[in-house]
Amino acid sequence: VQLQASGGGLVQAGGSLRLSCVVSGNIFMINVMAWYCQAPGNQRELVASITYGGRINYADSVKGRFTISRDNAKETVYLQMTSLKPEDTAVYYCNGVVRTTLGSEYGYWGQGTLVTVSS
Repeated sequence: VQLQASGGGLVQAGGSLRLSCVVSGNIFMINVMAWYCQAPGNQRELVASITYGGRINYADSVKGRFTISRDNAKETVYLQMTSLKPEDTAVYYCNGVVRTTLGSEYGYWGQGTLVTVSS
């Protein structure tokens, strides 16, 4: 199973970015898909998550600014980021809890995509 994230970049404060993460491999179902961020010197922390059925959870710091969504047919999760702030600067990682066709379930990480917000 592989997760491929894309969409990061440099943006000015107040701007927007859309991250995407495609899951590929021996997939039966992706239960939860999520985005995490890790700023230099900080621990990786949850930004937003979405279940297969569409239940969503956001970190307080991004509520009202970020929107997570998923396309189950495309096995892709998105993170629409608006009203970006310099403190949103971090490497963003996608995570998927994947059940394979062999019946095992495991959390997989993508490679990370850097988001830099300038003031």
